[in-house]
Amino acid sequence: LLNINVGGKLFQIAYKVLAQYPVTRLGKLALYTDPVKKLQLCDDYLVQKNEYFFDRDPSIFHYIFHFYRSGVLWIMDEMCPSNFVEEIEYWGIHLKYSQRCCRILFEEKRDELSEYLKIEKELEAELEPLESGAQFDGKFLGRFRKMVWNLIENPYSSVPAKIIAVMSSFFVLISIVGMTLSTVEEMKNKTGKMWMEQMEMICAIFFTSEYIMRLISSSSFKNFLRAAFNAIDLVAILPFYIQILFENLDDGDMQYHEELHKVENVSKLGKVLKLIKLMRIFRILKLARHSTGLRAFSFTMRQCYQQVCCLLLFIAMGVFTFSALIHSVEHDVPGTDFTSIPCAWWWAAVSLSTVGYGDTVPDTILGRLVAFVCISFGIILNGMPISILYNKFSDYYAKLKAHEMSQ
Repeated sequence: LLNINVGGKLFQIAYKVLAQYPVTRLGKLALYTDPVKKLQLCDDYLVQKNEYFFDRDPSIFHYIFHFYRSGVLWIMDEMCPSNFVEEIEYWGIHLKYSQRCCRILFEEKRDELSEYLKIEKELEAELEPLESGAQFDGKFLGRFRKMVWNLIENPYSSVPAKIIAVMSSFFVLISIVGMTLSTVEEMKNKTGKMWMEQMEMICAIFFTSEYIMRLISSSSFKNFLRAAFNAIDLVAILPFYIQILFENLDDGDMQYHEELHKVENVSKLGKVLKLIKLMRIFRILKLARHSTGLRAFSFTMRQCYQQVCCLLLFIAMGVFTFSALIHSVEHDVPGTDFTSIPCAWWWAAVSLSTVGYGDTVPDTILGRLVAFVCISFGIILNGMPISILYNKFSDYYAKLKAHEMSQ
């Protein structure tokens, strides 16, 4: 018998049993005759008791010991997958010796743990800024840039930094409110326009100052341009300056500008200006910089993009299927709106989403039966991923909030 001491517990295994698995650590220990090679396989050797000592986990070695006796590697659910794999790799035993049912469950648990650790790492990276205060050490104006970085990127570093973070959110809301009020008919008079323009100018000046401070405090210009939040900041301020550029293309010809404003609604330049003004709506995305909920929502969409794509695919399949069915049933009805399959797409999309505007409805009994099946399919389809997305969102939000509080 080979005497093996694992973590203070003694095990005895016959040499002929170990010799059946020559590629394992204990199999090599039983087959080697050179004492030097044997000592390389263990942590220590007790001459008085003729015991080979291994500084490993004795609780897991019970399963290794059972494997040599029975030829089957058993896996218990309560064991840590990473620790168990590390132990069996040390002893040189492959996972293929386990039963298929145990191996499938174990691999699923290991994949779940890997996915969990991956998500935890990404969640922590979600809250970590691209820069760190230590990156400014030894650089040009490092102390000043670090101070600016703390003011802009680290709202918990000081009271002024917190004030700037609150002001950033406040100006975003003011900008959105101003853009909304500018479309109200009562605000299109001369006084209203003047107030809206002044409000837009103040917001643009604040956003520009904020962007410049972030640019100054960045340690890497390349990483600064690649950051998503910085791209959102740039989109937030560009429409203001592009609008000024378009409106001042020719300051000398005032008559041309008067004519331009008269035909602004139909001219190409007027359409471009409207599109540029509409881009200001993206300023609301700046709130995600200081909103844990918006970050959690964005993170949920990135993690669940496969489920969302499957949902969109099923919706598209439903739209094409039920639009074809309703057209084949209703196209002979006088005065019907289902004159073609593309004309029935809108009805199918509205019915699948269970909104049901009622602007297009079937007239025949068979058509109403198709509509009932379409609505039922839409209820089932919409109900399937909602619980998954909501559970993941609430889980990610709680974890992001916990990481934020710990920081």
